[in-house]
Amino acid sequence: MSNVTADDTPTGPGALDYLIEIARSARLLIGGSLLAGAAAVAISYAVPPTFTSTTVVLPPAQASGGGASAALASLGALAGLAGGGGAARTSLDQYVALIQSTTVADRMVDQFKLLEVYDEELRMEARKQFWKNLRVTAGRRDGLITIEMDDRDPERAAAMARAMVEQFRRMASEIAVTEAQQRRVFFEKRVAEVRQRLDEAQKELTSGGFAANALKAEPKAAAEGYAKLRAEFTTAQARLQGLRSTFSPQAAEVRQQASLVAELQSQLRELEAKQTTAKPDDAAYLSRYREFKYQEALFEQFSRQLELARVDEGREGGILQVVDAPQVPERKSKPKRALIGIGVSVVAGFGLVAWVLARFHVSQNDPDGRQRRAWRAVGPALLGRRPT
Repeated sequence: MSNVTADDTPTGPGALDYLIEIARSARLLIGGSLLAGAAAVAISYAVPPTFTSTTVVLPPAQASGGGASAALASLGALAGLAGGGGAARTSLDQYVALIQSTTVADRMVDQFKLLEVYDEELRMEARKQFWKNLRVTAGRRDGLITIEMDDRDPERAAAMARAMVEQFRRMASEIAVTEAQQRRVFFEKRVAEVRQRLDEAQKELTSGGFAANALKAEPKAAAEGYAKLRAEFTTAQARLQGLRSTFSPQAAEVRQQASLVAELQSQLRELEAKQTTAKPDDAAYLSRYREFKYQEALFEQFSRQLELARVDEGREGGILQVVDAPQVPERKSKPKRALIGIGVSVVAGFGLVAWVLARFHVSQNDPDGRQRRAWRAVGPALLGRRPT
């Protein structure tokens, strides 16, 4: 059927002609689409099923900052070194990155022998397959993290999901993410260093002997005063270092702290100059004693701040909490045969419609069949054959 103008000159087919052609080919379109979908479903039975085990966890939350600010304020000068004065912020993205890190993937590859499971020779290929089977989703509203683990064995899928929770807990304890965790790590290192120096100072004090004339110099009062002043000077220097890393040298905070450091240094030099008037034996003993008291004061101060950091970390909820424990999946998650059948049927239907319309268009615009013969000759020409 074709449209005809007033002078009886035939034109190309109209929209109604195409709709009629589609209606005439309805059996082909419907039957072909259903057949393609059925074939896709049948082929999907050859694909091994995949099972998914899901777990939901509540990561450690960031504290409001009240306890942390109070602890750092009491420390004073070392606040700039212990986690940047509370500037660190925990986000769900950081935890998701930890779960999907290469370290966790390598541990899972070794624990479950995924090189053999995935039939891979290279660790990097097994790692890629593991990440492909792992899905981590962060809930922006509820703050929960969902971990999904795919595997062809339902028992192994559940075991790997449980292992992912343990790996998450391990990574969260090894890497300081929250502000309180950073302070705890900082003070743990400082306590270990000061403890070593305190032991060395104690050995020097006990092994160096004792001068009787040192009793006249009130060594305890002098040493404790010197140790306190020296600790204040060290604290002021650390505070100045933290301010310089944050503000410019011309800032009022930096200049004020630099003046305090200079003043404490001047007082410290005056006390050290008084020691030169003592006898050699007395001066050596007082020097060792003052060093011991200084390290002892630092050890007590750092230990106290370490305990405060641990309390704040516990207040933050530093322990990973499991909301939904992973279960052994009872049904497969892939392949979804219903979606496969519907999807292939729809795609095949559109393809058949396009083919029917193209065939009708060519037949209406090529009545003598010249174009069709030309198109048939394309294939043999590509193969190097001459058309017959």
